[in-house]
Amino acid sequence: MGKKICDLLTEDLQTVQDQMHNWIDRYFPEFLTVFKKWEGKAALQFLRLYALPHEIVNFKEHALLSQLRKSVTQSVGISKIRELKKAASKSIGLRQGSNMAKLDAKIDTLLDEIPGVPQMLAIKGVGRDKVAGFFAEVGDLKEYTHPRQIIKLAGLSLKENTSGKHKGKTTITKRGRKKLRALMFRVFMTLVAKNSAFKALHELYETLR
Repeated sequence: MGKKICDLLTEDLQTVQDQMHNWIDRYFPEFLTVFKKWEGKAALQFLRLYALPHEIVNFKEHALLSQLRKSVTQSVGISKIRELKKAASKSIGLRQGSNMAKLDAKIDTLLDEIPGVPQMLAIKGVGRDKVAGFFAEVGDLKEYTHPRQIIKLAGLSLKENTSGKHKGKTTITKRGRKKLRALMFRVFMTLVAKNSAFKALHELYETLR
């Protein structure tokens, strides 16, 4: 079980890393000539602008510095900003498809406006991509009157496999949205691995089986 969870987390991490490298390679390939890695604090702060190279060029230096100071205080300053703008001015990155990239960023921003999202993100082990995927599948939560409706939608309702006098194992129906079911499974595996409360609950149910 532990190895399976570890494999899932490793796969998720690799997916995120591949997506980031793909975005940078397509839209701002020179970015990694300015920063050694995109995971650094300064690099991430500039990426949070969701700005393409031709837009970064139009930013005032003090505006970029203000953005940088939200997470980095001293190690990186105006010289790095000028280096970034210079790289952006000579970028060969694609502009075609940039609207879709911006749409993804807009969706991420709109996510914060959905009721219930802050509470979900407050749970250790639940990430923004999983929450966005969840709402993409279930829609407005106001349309549901009971949690069992979402369980049924995902095909996670329990059924007892019986035949005559034979009583078989209890399994899930799988009569629902496959993508939602797969998403929830990944969320549960992450919670069991990272969240002590869910891990304890999982261990309890394992002992009761």
